[in-house]
Amino acid sequence: MSLLNDLINLNLSEVTEKSIYEYIWIDGFGKLRSKARTQPSPVTDASRLPKWNFDGSSTGQAPGADSEVLIYPQAIFPDPFRRGNHKLVMCDTYTPSGEPIPTNKRHRAAQIFSDPKVAAEVPWYGIEQEYTLLQKDVAWPLGWPIGGYPGPQGPYYCGIGADKAFGRDVVDAHYKACLYAGINISGINGEVMPGQWEFQVGPSVGISAGDQIWVARYILERITEIAGVVLSLDPKPISGDWNGAGAHTNYSTKSMREDGGYEVIKDAIRKLGLRHKEHIAAYGEGNERRLTGRHETASINNFSWGVANRGASIRVGRETERDGKGYFEDRRPASNMDPYIVTSMIAETTILWQP
Repeated sequence: MSLLNDLINLNLSEVTEKSIYEYIWIDGFGKLRSKARTQPSPVTDASRLPKWNFDGSSTGQAPGADSEVLIYPQAIFPDPFRRGNHKLVMCDTYTPSGEPIPTNKRHRAAQIFSDPKVAAEVPWYGIEQEYTLLQKDVAWPLGWPIGGYPGPQGPYYCGIGADKAFGRDVVDAHYKACLYAGINISGINGEVMPGQWEFQVGPSVGISAGDQIWVARYILERITEIAGVVLSLDPKPISGDWNGAGAHTNYSTKSMREDGGYEVIKDAIRKLGLRHKEHIAAYGEGNERRLTGRHETASINNFSWGVANRGASIRVGRETERDGKGYFEDRRPASNMDPYIVTSMIAETTILWQP
């Protein structure tokens, strides 16, 4: 086993300029896939990396009779697993003729973020990604007795101790790996339901928010693979009197961050309320099981906002109200949301859309 670890940790830079670039993409089911290729010399600009292809008939993205799907490199991150000159590469997906395939949500998001009106507003995002760690063979939360339940919620949120915090080694490994990869991860904490955790990424500008969340998810899933536990992004992994899992999305524009920004924030919230159903439809699968009006959520059927109200669709912070400028938090997105869809949709509704 020690020899295997030695081989895994070989420093290739001692003998070759070649390095390994792990191409990552999103499949037809909203899950991550990846495969690696050798790069003859270091590259720091994604546009200089070669395009590649994969069998789309095996990922729900193409028929068997015409199965080739192309992947275009879009963002490069240092690889915390192989280290050295090796990289992780976030890609999106296209037909051989260069058209984005239907599951390529990044392409549309990039168009929105490149709109001059959106770009001028420099949209910032801070995404709070909640997730649940499951025991591999029984699909039951980590730390829970098999077939049974722990004590009720209360001591677990930001909890400390072997009877309150389950999986901290995975969480800390992920935290450091994201920092190594250059992801702007800004913090972690234990969540209200035992076995559930959260990491925050941001502030990130525009399309980079989606890139960073997807790569952070990839890193987390690789770490859980090593640890022998299962990552779940289900918005309500356990039914009953347990908190669900969301991806609260904090948002501001240049105008919101400047003096008088509170009026801009209120107008943006008004627009989000008018398109509530459209946003809910795009905010993640199974979200109706989470947005019940209980467990720090608003009802999926009703739009609301309030200052410091975690039971509202949109929460405005006390500091923002006091300063008359700042940001707000969209609490509706589910943990399994596509960040490309959510971030670009918020920008489109609040900046480009006119009621």
